[in-house]
Amino acid sequence: MPSDRWALVSLALSMLLSSLGVSIANIALPTLAQAFAASFQEVQWIVIAYLLAITIMIVSVGRLGDVMGHRPVLLAGIFLFTAAAFLCGVAPTLWLLIAARVAQGVGAAILMALTVALVRDIVARERTGSAMGLLGTMSAVGTALGPSLGGVLIAGLGWRSIFLVMALLGALNLLLAHRCLPVQGQRAKIDRTGFDSLGTLLLGLTLAAYALTMTVGGGHFDRLNIVLLLAAVLGCGLFLLVEATAASPLIRLSAFRDAALSASLVMNALVSTVMMATLVIGPFYLSRALGLDAALVGIVMSIGPMISILTGVVAGLIVDRLGAQFILVVGLVEMAAGSFALSALPAMFGVAGYIVAIAVLTPGYQLFQAANNTAVMMDVRADQRGVISGMLSLSRNLGLVTGSSVMGAVFALASGTIEISTARPAAVSAGMRIAFAVATVLIVVALGIAAASRALASWPSPPGEAP
Repeated sequence: MPSDRWALVSLALSMLLSSLGVSIANIALPTLAQAFAASFQEVQWIVIAYLLAITIMIVSVGRLGDVMGHRPVLLAGIFLFTAAAFLCGVAPTLWLLIAARVAQGVGAAILMALTVALVRDIVARERTGSAMGLLGTMSAVGTALGPSLGGVLIAGLGWRSIFLVMALLGALNLLLAHRCLPVQGQRAKIDRTGFDSLGTLLLGLTLAAYALTMTVGGGHFDRLNIVLLLAAVLGCGLFLLVEATAASPLIRLSAFRDAALSASLVMNALVSTVMMATLVIGPFYLSRALGLDAALVGIVMSIGPMISILTGVVAGLIVDRLGAQFILVVGLVEMAAGSFALSALPAMFGVAGYIVAIAVLTPGYQLFQAANNTAVMMDVRADQRGVISGMLSLSRNLGLVTGSSVMGAVFALASGTIEISTARPAAVSAGMRIAFAVATVLIVVALGIAAASRALASWPSPPGEAP
């Protein structure tokens, strides 16, 4: 039905906006440092604040959608994202801009969690894979579009325009979502017994401690990082204790007894760790080892997002045709081949080898994402879709944060230098080879988890336990 198509367009635009919020701000950091007479470390918080807000809030806002209804919470999230983008565009000081970016990140968390949750309300079961593929494509479009659109806007209208354009797109999306998203998904039988405030606070503090562990210190793991990591471990333990006794827990711990769900979350984190490694390591390898100038590095680095755009919807169609479980394994096998190729081919064939490896890795990632999201969300109860979707997004974000820090550290260690920007080409090549050998091992581990999950799912249930 046309209304269903327009509802899916609204969800796709929501996903685009949430990823655009990261990529379009990155390009503005040098301009913002000059505009506010601030250091690079200070303006970096414009990006970090947004990502931290998403990571900390994404499960909680998913649960809020389950309690209050997915449609009204998504509409509130679009409004918050839009209003915060406008405030970013008119902010008179750097710290007000960063505060507005925190609010925009909370809005983006709602967009990410509830777009996936609402797919099952508007799309027929047999078309779920196609819809998930479309959302993956729109996320890639937002990532790829940000630098070019941001560059044009900054050059022509100034840095404020990048946020005001997001506000304009958000207002359009709010109108579209209000008119087209179905209301029938909001039923009185949805569990409204309460919202787990203590669990939400503990999870937020735990995730904040972990994310800060991985982002502060400028690449050095010192005393502050250790304290933050210990705080994250303690917070995780307290959170599990609270959830075990809460009347209406944020996350039902019994969900982790589902081997398929637990496996999907771990695989999602591992895969995201590897994909982030390409974004962190790639520019250094292309510039330092292969000697490309900044313009050529940008062109080569854009190939991955462009492939994602071209293959996302196709991946969803393949999932619908051949089944999520089979395609999930195919995607992981392709990613393992692509990671191994990144460790070997660039050293033999230079830029051509790098491009070929990325052309193998990226479609595999799109196949995995479409299949994994479909497999997880296909049979989730309506009153759990928000929180499960949030957990999927959280596992991806934790993988991105971990990949940025841990895989970057592996690369630097393998290169034999702390300051990678001054390392010799041969050392950078060695770091690239070893880092993506490690990435290949991570994908092989994900394949092992997939196989073990399928084996456990095939075992008969114990007597008296529902299958």
